[in-house]
Amino acid sequence: MSEDPAGAGAGHDGQPGGEAPPGWGTQPGWETPWPEPPAAGTGRRERADLEVAFAAGLRRTGALMQLMGTAAAEKIGINATDLNCLNILSFSGHMTAGELARATGLTTASITGVVDRLEEAGFVTRERDPHDRRRVVVQINLDRAMKDVATIFAPMLRSWREMSARYSDDELRLIVDFYGRMEQVFREHLLRLRGGPEAAEP
Repeated sequence: MSEDPAGAGAGHDGQPGGEAPPGWGTQPGWETPWPEPPAAGTGRRERADLEVAFAAGLRRTGALMQLMGTAAAEKIGINATDLNCLNILSFSGHMTAGELARATGLTTASITGVVDRLEEAGFVTRERDPHDRRRVVVQINLDRAMKDVATIFAPMLRSWREMSARYSDDELRLIVDFYGRMEQVFREHLLRLRGGPEAAEP
């Protein structure tokens, strides 16, 4: 990237702007989070360090996303699983309960409970599919979601936008491509862990 390409200005353990939170340092046994040594056979220490920083960054980001989801759910007044289902539902605006179950990996019974709670809270409605009256579609209540959910995440989204302004169009294309590829990696390994039908597209 044009700014800080090698992580210049980052704090301890590659944390931008300061030290890593307590307990988030690299611990023995986790300093090389790969099935094989980083940059195996290349003899390039810089590349090996970058590979470790890459993996550690992904792990930290994943942990923080989970913590953010839990904290946001508490503010909204629902649980983290329900918020995650609502987030997945928001990409299309509507899904059947079966589609939502496949996308999340939850059982049909669990999804029924999720939809019941979200409907009672006013975040979704159940509607008959006009093309197949046997199918029930879960429809997001966009007004309620914008009022009670989007406002919680708005400050973080503004920060994301400010951060993205630092990068050129070409750099953003590279970042978008990276996230697309990472999404496919996650989908492949969700399939591996679930041992069932592939995770549905949100």
